[in-house]
Amino acid sequence: MTLPAATLDHVVINARDDMDRAADIYQRLGFTLTERGYHSLGSMNHLAIFGTDYLELIAVAKGATSGRLDLLDFPFGLNGLVFGSEDSAITYGALSKAGVPIEPPVEFTRPVRVDGKERDARFRTVRMKAGVVPYGRVYYCHHFTRDLVWRDEWRHHANGTVAVARALIVEPDPAAGAKLYADMFGAETVRDIKGGKTVVVGNSRFDIVTEAALKAEFGDAAPDPEGRKAYMAGLTFRTVALQKAVRALQDGKIAGVIQNADRVVVPAKQALNAVLEFIE
Repeated sequence: MTLPAATLDHVVINARDDMDRAADIYQRLGFTLTERGYHSLGSMNHLAIFGTDYLELIAVAKGATSGRLDLLDFPFGLNGLVFGSEDSAITYGALSKAGVPIEPPVEFTRPVRVDGKERDARFRTVRMKAGVVPYGRVYYCHHFTRDLVWRDEWRHHANGTVAVARALIVEPDPAAGAKLYADMFGAETVRDIKGGKTVVVGNSRFDIVTEAALKAEFGDAAPDPEGRKAYMAGLTFRTVALQKAVRALQDGKIAGVIQNADRVVVPAKQALNAVLEFIE
């Protein structure tokens, strides 16, 4: 049996029901955001498109009584890690045979305005069963209309970001947390790192570490766990030039930025409770 390849599709920042504030923050962080989109499932989003992956801000409308109300069950911050799927039916079948607790594919749409015309972007997702992932949402996304997502005019960002290099997950027992990914992609995709485990995800990686290891790397810039023992903590972005990121953060009046020779860190309290790191 061939398991799916581990490729990163996108990462998701949960804005709960405060999309206006989230969009303002991430634009000031130097990201170019697409127009606000509205999913047929009842959520709204903005995207920051990179080379082969992207960042998504997701929310529901204030006062919403239907739609993606599950987003209100999670705090602000990094909430979704999404793998790519070229064929959601094959992905579902392979993972089911491997014993991974997965839900059947769900299809939905989002209108997109391109060249003055409105078209429907179509997706199908395959999600973990409820309760499998204690720290957020982990799933696969199958794009039927990639040309309505990865458009060059949306890939240019003031902070120079070209890719998601890393996602950070806090788990009290990183080895136990990494087992799901070993089952999904094969044991060879999981490696030991200081303070935990890492999962090789295409050209990026997911680091699963203890809270002590996260604090050792980021100190007071780390997010507020809000009582959670396991949580998604932050992201590392690859930029074409650190100085480009520095200028964008200065222009956006982002406070508390930490800069040294090989990285720039934005404290979680300045980025909707997700610590952000920029590297070259």
